[in-house]
Amino acid sequence: MQYNKVEISGVNTSRLKTLKEDEKINLIKLAQKGDKLARNELITCNLRLVLSVLQKYLGRGESPDDLFQVGVIGLMKAIDNFDTNMDVRFSTYAVPMIGGELRRHLRDNTPIRVSRSLRDLAYKAMQSKEKLTNSLRREPTVSEIAKDIDAARSDVVMALESISDPVSLYEPVFSESGDTLYVLDQIGDKSDDESWLDEISIKEAIKNLGDREKNILYLRYFAGKTQVEVAKSIGISQAQVSRLEKGALDRIKNQLHS
Repeated sequence: MQYNKVEISGVNTSRLKTLKEDEKINLIKLAQKGDKLARNELITCNLRLVLSVLQKYLGRGESPDDLFQVGVIGLMKAIDNFDTNMDVRFSTYAVPMIGGELRRHLRDNTPIRVSRSLRDLAYKAMQSKEKLTNSLRREPTVSEIAKDIDAARSDVVMALESISDPVSLYEPVFSESGDTLYVLDQIGDKSDDESWLDEISIKEAIKNLGDREKNILYLRYFAGKTQVEVAKSIGISQAQVSRLEKGALDRIKNQLHS
């Protein structure tokens, strides 16, 4: 695949080196041990990934260079927190981390302001959700959150939606050497032409998981938390989170292939 010259923040993406997956894993292991040269090489060689994720966030009144820098911060967090023992491509893990960093930046800096009362209710609901998740050992329903904070269910839904940025499971976010990465890749294998059937299968596979497994996948791949953060949040060890996460992903993949 040929890449045209794209310059952003002084970076000419056409000259960036492309790493194989095993090279990325080796460099990540070194970087996580404190090797600054390995970390810098990983950042440089994955700037094209940042640029690919960045495309959907352009045109919102923010400087592309500023957004690029925010995306790089997300990339660095992905490098620092990626679990090399998981059978998941680095780009699959990094994309939601980069996207999450960009969404947080745009949410906090958007010129279109959500009302103060709605934002306050949303943050109150998020705090309640975290508290209830810890006590119930599962993700609470909107009704449970609304009851806990003494608010109408419809108001809680509106508040949470006002600070969220939903995306399609089948939105392409990165392509390298003909290998396109979709949001769907965060929780399953690549999509095919019958994407609607895949979506049904994935929903059914997730439905069959236990509450704890569902909660771990949500916190890891949609909330962008590290395994250490998830472990602290639900009160188990990081090793248990890693085992449960891998088991949940394997069960989803096995059901899709059965």
